[in-house]
Amino acid sequence: MDRAQLILLGLPIFLFCSDLFNLFTPPPPKPQSHHPHQPPHIPHQHRPASIIPETLDFPSQKTSGLGAIGYGHTVEINFCVSCSFKGTAVTMKKMLETAFPGLDVILANYPPPAPKRLLAKIVPVAQMGVIGMIVAGDRIFPMIGIAQPPAWFHSLRANRFGSMASTWLIGNFLQSYLQSSGAFEVICNGELVFSKLKEGRFPGEIELRDLISKTLTRPSIIY
Repeated sequence: MDRAQLILLGLPIFLFCSDLFNLFTPPPPKPQSHHPHQPPHIPHQHRPASIIPETLDFPSQKTSGLGAIGYGHTVEINFCVSCSFKGTAVTMKKMLETAFPGLDVILANYPPPAPKRLLAKIVPVAQMGVIGMIVAGDRIFPMIGIAQPPAWFHSLRANRFGSMASTWLIGNFLQSYLQSSGAFEVICNGELVFSKLKEGRFPGEIELRDLISKTLTRPSIIY
């Protein structure tokens, strides 16, 4: 029997003996299973130390203390309502309330002088009187003792609708002009810090914030 035959005969015998050995050998102990929701047990000496998060102190998180200077102080913005200054006043109010928390910002109308207010009340009366004269002047003049209407009445009556429209537009323009003061006055704690009537312009946001800051941080003098 040559070597090749011995190998072919010995290989099945070796495989058969190996199967018999594995059949009578006890299986090795199974490893302890872990709960799927629990982490595996780590010995105490190998357990990593807990990491304590460190809070970083950024400069933006620090309070400078300047925001509290607004409490107990009042700023009045008196502006011309008929001049369409309300949008600017509201913008300045929001800026100051953001820059100085607790600051009480009051918006109010700055009225024109007394003579202009008086004329502003007369203009609507004259306006309606001219329109009524154009419509029924031929009956009004005889009632007040004028038998022959004046020449200007006939001129207005010739173009009735154009005359009434012109009277209405001119009257509204005069009334708006007389009611406007052109003011934008900023008063901080009773002290005038900016006046559009004097400067002839509106204050800038940064400029107004600096003016209010200087007024609020100014030490008070007690006599």
